[in-house]
Amino acid sequence: MDQTLGYAAKSPTDPLEQFSFERRDLRETDILIDVLFCGICHSDLHVIKNEWKNTIYPVVPGHEIVGRVRKIGSKVSLFREGDLIGIGCIIGSCRSCDNCKDNLEQYCDKGFTLVFNSKDPKDGSVNYGGFSKQIVVDESVALKIPKEFKESELPSVAPLLCAGITTYSPLKNWKVGPGSRVGVIGLGGLGHMGIMLAAAMGAHVTLFTTSSNKVEEGKELGANEVICSTDAARMSSYLGSLDFILNTAAASLDLNKYLRLLKRDGSMCLVGLPPTPHGALSADSLINKRRSLAGSLIGSIKETQEMLDFCAKHHVLARVELLPMEKVNEAFDRLIKKDVKYRFVLDVANS
Repeated sequence: MDQTLGYAAKSPTDPLEQFSFERRDLRETDILIDVLFCGICHSDLHVIKNEWKNTIYPVVPGHEIVGRVRKIGSKVSLFREGDLIGIGCIIGSCRSCDNCKDNLEQYCDKGFTLVFNSKDPKDGSVNYGGFSKQIVVDESVALKIPKEFKESELPSVAPLLCAGITTYSPLKNWKVGPGSRVGVIGLGGLGHMGIMLAAAMGAHVTLFTTSSNKVEEGKELGANEVICSTDAARMSSYLGSLDFILNTAAASLDLNKYLRLLKRDGSMCLVGLPPTPHGALSADSLINKRRSLAGSLIGSIKETQEMLDFCAKHHVLARVELLPMEKVNEAFDRLIKKDVKYRFVLDVANS
C-alpha cells in the first residue's frame, strides 16, 4: 500500500487538518493518480458537517478531481502513465441492474459507490476523496481530459466533474438546443454552469435571481435576460414563456411561481438540494398546460465524458478561485458566507 497525505475532518465541529493514510495496492484494472486540482462543492460541506447524517469520520472530501496517472494495473487498457484524467462523484456501481446497463449508474438500483464517504464493495475499506495527494480508482470510472484544454485551464476543468455534469445531464435529457427558451434559477456553482452550458447549446437563457445586482454577471456568463424574482411585475410578464427551467437553488422556494412561467408541456428540473422542503405545490401549477416537475442526479460516466468533450469544443470552463490546500478551512468559511464566484479549487499538487 502507498502512504499519502490529505486533509480530513474528524468530527462535525473540527476544522480539516493534515491526515496520513494508505491507498490500496493496485488491482488489475486500477490506476494510481497524482491529484493536481480538486474543486470544493457544497456537498463536501454537507458531509463534513454530517448534515445528511451518514458521515464516516475521519472524512477526506473532494469529488471534482483532475490528476495525472502515475501507475497502472496489469490489465489497464484505457490509460497510460502520464495521462491527464478526471474523477467525479461516482467510482463504482453494480453494473448489472437495468440502470447500469443503460449507462445511467447514478441511478443504480443497488446504490453507487462514492469517491469519498463510501465503502469499497470489495474489501469494505472507507473511500477517501480528492483532498489528498493521490487517489486509486478503477480505470472504468476515470475520464479523459480533452487535449483542447490548456494546462493553465485545468483548475477550471475540475468543477466540470460535478457542477458541470449536474447541469449538463438534465439539459441534454430535456433536449435543450437552438430555439429553446430556458430559465436558470440561481447564480452559484451550479447556476453559472447551467447558464454557460445552455447558451453553448444554442438556447435563449433567462437567469432568475433574488439579487438585483447580478444582472451584469448573468449576462457576462451568457444569459440573454436577468430577472429579479422578487419583481412581481416582471415575473408576470414571463408567464407561459419558457420551455424548460433548471432550478439550481439550494434554498426552499415557492415552486408554483416558477412552474407558471412554463409553456404547455414545459418542465422544471430540480438539481439543488435545499436543507428544508420547498413550499406547498399547487396541483393547478402542473395540471394547467400539462407542465412537469422533475429532478436529476449528477450524471453517468458516459455523460460526463460527453460533457467534457462538449465543454472542450465550445470552450466552456468553470469560473474559479484557486487556493493552496493549506487554505481549505478558509475556503469552507467563505463558502458558508457565499463569498465565492463561483467555485473554489484547491491546488493540491503545489501544496
